[in-house]
Amino acid sequence: MTDTEKDLFLNAGIDTLAVRAGQTRSAEGEHSEPIYTTSSYVFDSAEAAAARFSGDDPGNVYSRYTNPTVRMFEERIAALEGGEMAVATSSGMAAILSTCMALLQAGDHVVCSRSVFGTTTALFNRYMLKFGVTTTFVNPVDLEEWRSAIGANTRMLFLETPSNPLCDVVDLRALAAISRASNCLLVVDNCFCTPALQKPLQLGADIVVHSATKYLDGQGRCVGGVVVGPEKLLQDVLVFLRTAGPSMSPFNAWVFLKGLETLRLRMDAHCANSMAIANWLQQQPQIEKVFYAGLPQHPGHQVAAQQQRGFGAVMSFQVKGGKAEAFRFINATRLLSLTANLGDSKSTIVHPGTTTHGRLSVEEKAQAGITDNLIRVAVGLEDVADIQADLARGIAAL
Repeated sequence: MTDTEKDLFLNAGIDTLAVRAGQTRSAEGEHSEPIYTTSSYVFDSAEAAAARFSGDDPGNVYSRYTNPTVRMFEERIAALEGGEMAVATSSGMAAILSTCMALLQAGDHVVCSRSVFGTTTALFNRYMLKFGVTTTFVNPVDLEEWRSAIGANTRMLFLETPSNPLCDVVDLRALAAISRASNCLLVVDNCFCTPALQKPLQLGADIVVHSATKYLDGQGRCVGGVVVGPEKLLQDVLVFLRTAGPSMSPFNAWVFLKGLETLRLRMDAHCANSMAIANWLQQQPQIEKVFYAGLPQHPGHQVAAQQQRGFGAVMSFQVKGGKAEAFRFINATRLLSLTANLGDSKSTIVHPGTTTHGRLSVEEKAQAGITDNLIRVAVGLEDVADIQADLARGIAAL
């Protein structure tokens, strides 16, 4: 964005930023953002090309790391999160990998929440370990456990809040104070809330990562990720992207731009539907326990109410019984989509223990609270009565 555009959006509301921030019009004067489907760019002279490649002249070089459509998405999500810079990637996991590869080195140590996406656990536990980066997993809501796990070589604290799939909520202000005192980077996966509900950078986090595949898109169309934070850190992430190439395609960036335009409206609707479903589920005798931070009895409810604008749309619950009963419940539903994705306008249902967290060991599942009778639902935008009726089919099958 130009300095004039930055001034225009300095005090703009979230809906204005979601619709307008980052847009750059070409000489054609298009109203909607164009898709720049080009791999490379033509320069006016050899001198101009040399200046671009050296960085003396800012601008497009090669679409692996500079593309106008992708840049518009980056600038828009940076504005929404309140960050100086963003780097878009090919997936949410690519965003986490890029952050780690850019900011960690052999001998570094990471403290990570136990309650994260199963593939995130695998990335730290198996692959970062190959590069000499060790990880300690902790109870996300136990601040003393975080503090005790930090050592002299700890470089990064990583977490999701609310977590996947048990909706654990971490006090980000308190954890940020711990990270600053230990000279660590605090990296927050804000996928479940999005900046429409929570802004971790304002709460003290250093970096925010997203799977744009989820609510930033909102309709399950494309896969992508993004890293947001201060320019001094994000420049290293951009250099890794330039070198390794886990890049976002221009078309996907355009889809995410369109998704952002309705982000706050969608998240408010998701939250309203989810609260109604969570309240209904906890009244059903066949449901053992409901995990949703919007419920007053949830241990993270008060913290969530303080640092979030809403409670999100992902919840999980335990049915009475074990895996067989959980499978019967899921198989009896007809409206909800049986898929591991979330953040969609369509409600989804899944059994975490055999899908999203299926690669974890028995011990890792136990530590993360992933039981055989646990079901995760991401509440969509259908009529609440119809979502409830479909879940009732599952209950009737128990």
